Amino acid sequence: MTDETPRGLPAPPPLGAAALPPGTYGGRVILVTGGGTGLGKAIAAEFARLGADLVIAGRRAGRLEAARKELSAVPGAGRVTAAVCDIRDPERIAEVFDAAQAALGLPDVLVNNAAANFPSPAEDLSPNAWRAVVDITLTGTWFMTREFARRHLGDGTPGSIVNIGASYAWTGGPGFAHSAAAKAGVKNLVETLAVEWGPYGIQVNALVPGLFPHADMTEEIRGGLERAAPDAKDSRQPALRVGAPRELGWAATFLASPYARFITGHTLVVDGANWQRRSPVNPEVVPVRTQLGRGPFTP
Repeated sequence: MTDETPRGLPAPPPLGAAALPPGTYGGRVILVTGGGTGLGKAIAAEFARLGADLVIAGRRAGRLEAARKELSAVPGAGRVTAAVCDIRDPERIAEVFDAAQAALGLPDVLVNNAAANFPSPAEDLSPNAWRAVVDITLTGTWFMTREFARRHLGDGTPGSIVNIGASYAWTGGPGFAHSAAAKAGVKNLVETLAVEWGPYGIQVNALVPGLFPHADMTEEIRGGLERAAPDAKDSRQPALRVGAPRELGWAATFLASPYARFITGHTLVVDGANWQRRSPVNPEVVPVRTQLGRGPFTP
């Protein structure tokens, strides 16, 4: 008789394991926006483990320098540089690419990880709040992507772009109208640009992360997890566990690798099937204002 107790998906290999052959990215340059913290840093670490030279970009010099030192110590890592950059500024982006090209060479891979987000009922969003999220998440991603592609098109060289998306690009995101709209735009860029630039050897793909707890989570996400029962975050996932940040890094290194050359225009969801959950009877609807502890709307 078999034991039918649910066990969920197996745990990933240990930190330090690599999903691709050693040296896969030797001599190649990877630029990661938002690479100084959280999932961006975890993605950068897996490229470093495979021999890549790294450029990590972000807005906070202190965090970038700490991450640069940490990533430089990853076994197998190549050279690591850091660049302070607001991706809403096309001129600064061009300067970052110039500096990267002078120091390491033209980046072969661009990972657009930088984004902005915070929960809010849609009716409470100010024009500035809307612009801040859309300008960083969508417009900033476009500015980075455009600069990367123009340089490769000018040189006649191939390249690979990996955008970080979100599942509510498909489903909508109550409480996150600004971010959901921006991420839907990012997803559309993947599908549009993959066709436009495929003839020139430029791949464009996306990764959608599920729940990957890490030290740099926003206060809202961290608070929600801390308020839950100790095992609630696991038991509420079809995989019966959350993700390890290195699992997102492994997916990124695969999509940009020589082994995925025929994959482009694709959005890969890495969340243990959580976004596809359905219930025969849906839970009670709780308005977003109530979920966020807001009182009645006052015009």
